[in-house]
Amino acid sequence: MSSRTLRRRLHHGDVDGKNREHLETSGTDSLSEPLLGEHDYSERIPTLEDLWDDKKKEQLHWTFLFSQLIAQWAQWLANIVIGSGSLMGRLLSLPSIALNRGNNRILPPPLSPLQEERLRNLRQRLEVPFDSSKTEHQDALKQLWALAYPDRELPGLKSELWKEMGWQGVDPSTDFRGGGFISLENLIFYAQKYPESFQRLLRKEHGIRAEWEYPFAVAGINISFLLAQMLDLQAGIPSSPTGIRFLHLLEEDEMAFDNLFCVAFEMMDAQWLAKRASYMEFNDVLKATRTQLERELALEDISTVKDLPAYNLLR
Repeated sequence: MSSRTLRRRLHHGDVDGKNREHLETSGTDSLSEPLLGEHDYSERIPTLEDLWDDKKKEQLHWTFLFSQLIAQWAQWLANIVIGSGSLMGRLLSLPSIALNRGNNRILPPPLSPLQEERLRNLRQRLEVPFDSSKTEHQDALKQLWALAYPDRELPGLKSELWKEMGWQGVDPSTDFRGGGFISLENLIFYAQKYPESFQRLLRKEHGIRAEWEYPFAVAGINISFLLAQMLDLQAGIPSSPTGIRFLHLLEEDEMAFDNLFCVAFEMMDAQWLAKRASYMEFNDVLKATRTQLERELALEDISTVKDLPAYNLLR
């Protein structure tokens, strides 16, 4: 093992100057908080309560209700009076864009049955915590090791060897505090669908690297959390512009979240190299990754994850 690899392993237990190798997990946390640091990946947006007095808030309330009524009326008129097959019917059936400028929310469009089903399935995945006592979850960890190191013997569920993959301690289960089982599924999907990209980032093969590199596996958990937050998936139905755009991607591809995870991982590594970042700058790199990903998702001609410019990084 090279000295650079050794240096990276030695520092994987240090986050923000604190040793986290002995973190305990209750086994009940789903995708609810970031693992590296306590930072939000987006700047706080002032709420309406910060900006409006009671009178203006009351006016906004009635404006919001009125916009909903107009949207419902337009939908009824399009479907019943004019007919959805006509040009005017299609225009009137477009979703109402009632922007709440205080928190950048818009009224989500009606979901198709396929969107509803896939969003429900994705939200169910997000709610599953990693549980080291479950055989299924243990087997998933073993599968990830086999995909990462096909020519190496599988270690025990607690071993110093797990640090080589970028877990912070000898027990990978302690690193799922900020992510659920879906983050492990995302890593497995990445290794299976884009093995060359996965191996390149796992082994840090490209670019001039810092002495203190980001831990690969833990970075994956953080990216899963970042996506769930950015896409507004904690809400019942996403109502942020990025979240609503994702609903269209999900309709085209049931695995849109997993594919977006792979793109985001490549984006993050590219940002890491561009910034010549070191371990303690990991959260800043994640913020920059989120900003770039939001910009690409906002492009008009994006209908699938493969349409994103950054998707080319996976090739």
